[in-house]
Amino acid sequence: MEAVFHQDKTFEKINYAGQVVHDREFENCTFKRCDFTGSQFAGCRFHDCTFEGCNLAMIKLNRSTLNNVVFTECKLTGINFSECEDMLFTVKFDTCILDYASFMRKKMPGTRFTSSSLKEVVFSQANLEKAVFDNSNLERAIFNQTQLKSADFVTAYNFDIDPEFNNIKNARFSQYGLPGLLTKHDLRVE
Repeated sequence: MEAVFHQDKTFEKINYAGQVVHDREFENCTFKRCDFTGSQFAGCRFHDCTFEGCNLAMIKLNRSTLNNVVFTECKLTGINFSECEDMLFTVKFDTCILDYASFMRKKMPGTRFTSSSLKEVVFSQANLEKAVFDNSNLERAIFNQTQLKSADFVTAYNFDIDPEFNNIKNARFSQYGLPGLLTKHDLRVE
């Protein structure tokens, strides 16, 4: 990974835990079962990349670009995605652990979270319009002044969203998810 530009490469079982990487560009690259725990990627650009079965817990992404990046079966705990560049920020998560991550103020309309754990994730002031939370655990996730217009929560669970402080116009919920919209009112839905 020492080269400045990587294109159409596959990185497999790379152990880069705790390393510092500056100003690298990855285009159409695949990362399989790599360990990036606690690494720092500053000013890096990832375009059309896929991470499969990787451990990215607690990595730092200062000024990095994530453009059309897919994470599958990855551990992404404690990552502050707010540090990423806003321009072109497009990500997708499938069967990932994102507990304690932060997407504060991120513009990420249409983002898909599929079968993922999002415990205590911060979504405050984020734009998640038309986002899909498919079979994802949102236990103690923080939604405050979050744009959730037309978002899909039909199969999401354990969420607590206050409609007074979040725009949920045309958002979709199952009847079983309604208690997650009424928590502050201490109502018992049976």
